[in-house]
Amino acid sequence: MTQTTTPPKAPAAKSEQDYGDDPTAVRDTDHYQAEYVQGFVEKWDELIDWDGRAASEGQFFIDLLRERGKETVLDAAAGTGFHSVQLMKAGFNVTTVDGSAEMLAKAFENGRKRGLILNTVLADWRWLNRNLVGKFDAIVCLGNSFTHLHDERDRRRTLAEFYAALKHDGILILDQRNYDSILDHGFDSKHKYYYCGDQVTAAPEYVDDSLARFKYEFPDGSAYYLNMFPLRKKYTTDLMKQVGFSNVKTYGDFQENYDDHEPDFFIHVAEKSYDG
Repeated sequence: MTQTTTPPKAPAAKSEQDYGDDPTAVRDTDHYQAEYVQGFVEKWDELIDWDGRAASEGQFFIDLLRERGKETVLDAAAGTGFHSVQLMKAGFNVTTVDGSAEMLAKAFENGRKRGLILNTVLADWRWLNRNLVGKFDAIVCLGNSFTHLHDERDRRRTLAEFYAALKHDGILILDQRNYDSILDHGFDSKHKYYYCGDQVTAAPEYVDDSLARFKYEFPDGSAYYLNMFPLRKKYTTDLMKQVGFSNVKTYGDFQENYDDHEPDFFIHVAEKSYDG
């Protein structure tokens, strides 16, 4: 069993990302672990800016969960632990999951600095339930993480694993970039809500219908990349429903009413069961 309350041991850290001779040809779900090299992980909090992120999203996720009476939450894409920490501070019982040992170790460290001991699980979403004990009231999969899945079979399998990990009346909260706007109109993000670090830039270097290659540049001149799949909003919500979720409601940058072009991010709230 991989559930633990001690820091996960990361494998020997790599210092540089490796995309081979043709970076835009790397469209493989399994490559995500190699993308989060130690140097990138150590700079991730500069990109997020915890204080800025907390101010921008406010009580949005906390209120969603409280309004629905949820208590146990699986943070399925914990990254460096921002949402796990926010939810624990708000009184939720949180299990912290990530597929990157480096990220999970950083999340544990960030929690400990704030007087919290994160209950961490190192797991690949596609085999999530092999590593979990019990069912959850809610799963949050945030930070555009779902778009690391390049193959539709991986996306379907992951959503099925999320569905299985939820209680009968559980909810899934999943976000994604507004790739519709990027694909149809080009990139014009204001980084107002999600990536709040004012000295960091995050923008696509290359985009086509099956790849969004983002470049992240930091004040010290370093740069890192992520190759992601540009999911359209309707595709994502349709896939959720096909897997079994119902009553999928989508917010744009935390707002109920929005013009489809305007938001930087969409946030989908999907119910496992619906009495309507």
